[in-house]
Amino acid sequence: MPVTSPDLAPRPQSLMLSFFGIHVLGRDIALSSACVIDVFARIGVTEEAVRSTLTRMVNRGLLERHRQGRKMYFALTPRAVAVLQDGHDRIWRTGAVNRDWDGQWTLVGFSLPEAWRRERHDLRSRLTWGGFGPLQSGLWAAPGVVDVTALLEGLSLAGHLRVFRGTVLEPTEVAQVVESAFDTAAIAAEYHAFLDRWSEPEAGGPDPLGGQLLLHTDWLELVRRDPHLPAEHLPPDWPAIRAEELFHALAQRCAAAARGEAQRVLDAIPAH
Repeated sequence: MPVTSPDLAPRPQSLMLSFFGIHVLGRDIALSSACVIDVFARIGVTEEAVRSTLTRMVNRGLLERHRQGRKMYFALTPRAVAVLQDGHDRIWRTGAVNRDWDGQWTLVGFSLPEAWRRERHDLRSRLTWGGFGPLQSGLWAAPGVVDVTALLEGLSLAGHLRVFRGTVLEPTEVAQVVESAFDTAAIAAEYHAFLDRWSEPEAGGPDPLGGQLLLHTDWLELVRRDPHLPAEHLPPDWPAIRAEELFHALAQRCAAAARGEAQRVLDAIPAH
């Protein structure tokens, strides 16, 4: 099963977020640790890894515990709901191909003290997550309208940032911005790798619940890394188009069987 090879297997927390996004988001329920362990065992994740991941996510404010008798259940926190709703929107609403770009760019300029290495790392990580690429030193750009305040919430760097919105003017060309700020070859390679993995007949394995979890996690990690560049400034054979078509076809194909298996094995209680 190529998706779960050691080099390509998603991190347990990524799998956990996808799992709760598929089965808990919008339902106000909590799932028992035992049923999570059962499902993750189907894709080769150990009980120890599941338990440590659940604990880390509680400590990070993404999950909350609910005890019922001797069983421990886990529910989403409001913070996790926001993260998962963003993921849901990227998969099902925004999509992988940006065909509706209006020519606007959001720009963030920053200057941080040399000693602030951690702050600089956190800022760059958030900007990358938000679809920004480094245009030049201290200036990052993202296509479209980005809520920078929400994106950088909690970093306490407002006094060191300058945020703008505008369009490209001559002599600069959009293609130059895309080429300078984003590694389109690397982005394309990730989509080609997804196509190679999931075009194989046995991709995902025989278990519909485990296969669905691997598929959704793999796709979500990919589209979250994609800066959503305007399609008209990318090659006409941009692989995101075929990759998204493949994802939707596979997701639809496994949905009914996975839903039936989830109803059979998941142990849920009301979260409140």
